[in-house]
Amino acid sequence: MVAYILIGVIAYLLGSISFSIIFSKKMAGIDVREKGSKNAGTTNVLRTVGKKAAILTLICDILKGVLAVIIAYVVGLIITDINRALLIQIAGICVVIGHSFPIFFKFKGGKGVATSLGVLLTINWQIGLICLVFALIIMIFTKMVSLGSVLAAILFPVLTIFINQNYLVSNANYIIFGILLAAFVIFLHRENIQRILEGKENKLNLGKTKLN
Repeated sequence: MVAYILIGVIAYLLGSISFSIIFSKKMAGIDVREKGSKNAGTTNVLRTVGKKAAILTLICDILKGVLAVIIAYVVGLIITDINRALLIQIAGICVVIGHSFPIFFKFKGGKGVATSLGVLLTINWQIGLICLVFALIIMIFTKMVSLGSVLAAILFPVLTIFINQNYLVSNANYIIFGILLAAFVIFLHRENIQRILEGKENKLNLGKTKLN
């Protein structure tokens, strides 16, 4: 039990390192949460700070998810009498929660998409890539990052039903984990979903984003 709690805390603290806030302050002297959509995520960094900061934010947020799962996996190898799959699932959920409600930044963070992607790619690279490509296709055709993110989140637990290979830890049930992670991402996008339904959701136009 102690190991599960410890991993949860470590993953949460790791997720609480909000790179969008750090890079926006360092590169533009602003808090990204006070500009644009006021969301501490890659898309808002792209709109308000620029492409360089957005790329750095995206990479670092993905790596948070990757690192949290790897730490849990290594601990699971060291402590042999533990459920390794459950350990990495706890890490995956907690790192996304940390990203969205960071203790270091007054619990106001992003919507967990990039960090969730890092978690997915590490737990099962095949499912992660499918969700990524699916999300990108939706984003390209609709120019709505939120729609691609939400639909990819829904796709994740569905894929766990049909794909039984390429898991970091196999012979485990990932459906409940997938549903929980998808539900959390959808909850964080509830305002976006409402705007989509009303036809008022902001669309991404790379041609008008800053170049710095």
